[in-house]
Amino acid sequence: MDGIWMHVGAVFMGFFAIMNPIANVPIFLGLTSDYDERTTRLIAFRALIIAFVIISLFAVSGQFIFNLFGISLPAFRITGGLLVFLIGFHMLQGNQSTVHHDKEKPEDESLEAKLSVAVSPLALPILAGPGTIATAMNYTAAGGVPELISTIGSFAALCVITYVFFIFGGRLVSYLGNAALGAITRMMGLILAVIGTQMAVEGLQGAFKVLS
Repeated sequence: MDGIWMHVGAVFMGFFAIMNPIANVPIFLGLTSDYDERTTRLIAFRALIIAFVIISLFAVSGQFIFNLFGISLPAFRITGGLLVFLIGFHMLQGNQSTVHHDKEKPEDESLEAKLSVAVSPLALPILAGPGTIATAMNYTAAGGVPELISTIGSFAALCVITYVFFIFGGRLVSYLGNAALGAITRMMGLILAVIGTQMAVEGLQGAFKVLS
C-alpha cells in the first residue's frame, strides 16, 4: 500500500511539474483575454477533457505501442527522459520549450475559432504535450493495474486543479506578479530536469542489463 501511495505522489509531482498549471495561467489568459466568462470556462473545460483523454489513451495503450513499433522500455525511458530534461532546461532558462508550447496564437475571433483554441494549442501541445505523454507512458509501461489507475487518477486530479487555476487565473497573476511566476517556472524546470535525468538513468541501467 505504501508503494502505491509513493507512486501516486511521484506521478502527481511529475505531471504537476511538466504541465505546470501555475505557469500556464498567463498563456491561457493571453489566448482567452478577449472572450466572455462563459466562453472562457468552456474553453478551459474542453481543453482539460481533451488533454485527459489523450493522456489516458497513451497510458492505457503504452505497452501496445511498444509492441507495435518494437520499442523497448529502456529505449523509451532514455528518450523520454531526455525530452523531459530538455523541457525542464528551457524552463530553467525562463524560455518556453518548443516541444511543450505552441508559438502561434489564433487570430480568427469567430465562435468556432474561439472554441478551437481548446484543442490547439491548449490541449495539444500545452497541456498534453510530448513531455506529458512520455511521462504517462513511462509510469505505466512497467507497472500493473494499480499503477495505471493511480497514473490516470493523478492526472485527473491535476486537471481539476488546472481548471481552478485557469478560471481564477486573473486573480492569481495579479496576486503573485510576473516575478513570482518566473521563479515558480524555474523551480518547476529544475524538478523536471531531475525527473528527466532519473528517467534516463533508469533507461541506461535497463539497457546495460539487457546487453550484459
